[in-house]
Amino acid sequence: MKASELRELSDAALEEKLGELNKEMFNLRFQVATAQMENTARVRQVRRSIARIHTIRNERVDQGEES
Repeated sequence: MKASELRELSDAALEEKLGELNKEMFNLRFQVATAQMENTARVRQVRRSIARIHTIRNERVDQGEES
């Protein structure tokens, strides 16, 4: 997902999306370990999406402290 799409989500929706991505990352790590991985680029995509969500959450926390 793009950062602009993630910014439109509520905090609860971001947490839900983060949970889904963490589960997917867990499954992808198993696929890599057992040599069943078909799309190796997916690991990078999921990892970056997780980082984007963390960045957006931190931005929101920082904005809340400044107000």
